[in-house]
Amino acid sequence: MSKSKKVWIPAAIALLAAVILVVCYYVYAPSRGELHSQFPRGDNGRMPPGGGQRPERGEGGALDGYFSTFGTIAIFAGAAGFSWFWFKKKRKSPSKLVRQAGKLLYSLHKLLGWGTVILIAVHGTYFLFTKINDEHIYTGLAGFAILLALAGYGYFIHKIRNKWMRTVHRTLGVLWVPVLWLHAGGSAFLAAAAALAVGGLVYLLDKSANRANQTLQER
Repeated sequence: MSKSKKVWIPAAIALLAAVILVVCYYVYAPSRGELHSQFPRGDNGRMPPGGGQRPERGEGGALDGYFSTFGTIAIFAGAAGFSWFWFKKKRKSPSKLVRQAGKLLYSLHKLLGWGTVILIAVHGTYFLFTKINDEHIYTGLAGFAILLALAGYGYFIHKIRNKWMRTVHRTLGVLWVPVLWLHAGGSAFLAAAAALAVGGLVYLLDKSANRANQTLQER
């Protein structure tokens, strides 16, 4: 198995592109006086569709809401795919529930990943055409750059024999989160919290099953 660190190069390029786009966002947003509108409110005082990731502008109406919802669904699908990480080293857990959930997430991991890419692509393409002057386009493109790299490494992870492939894939998944927070606000926070909650639940179930087994052995 190769140990070449050149495998990091595509990820570094994607991250550099993401950083440049985030900087553009911070340069562009203050000029419009909207940098602090991370959680904008609609006319009725409630969050707009999609978790409040952008102020409503123009005549998008219900269509904007539908495509924003695609983005929100994609974020939670990505969080579900990332949750496989908690089960990866628990495939021989004494907890039957953990083992079964791990098998299910393993079988769905690729589907969730590609589903996330497709939904984000549809969501982003719509807003590129309808809200090209929205400063959140920059953070959206930054997130998509990381997501494409993440999907690419996921695709080649079994084709390229390199010890760093999984590490790069996992690192991109983690670094995708703060960009999502910047772009999607509340929806991304909830998705990240849900993924962390799954990790905590796995830990508790595994620990509880281990204790139960030790008690039975001591009797």
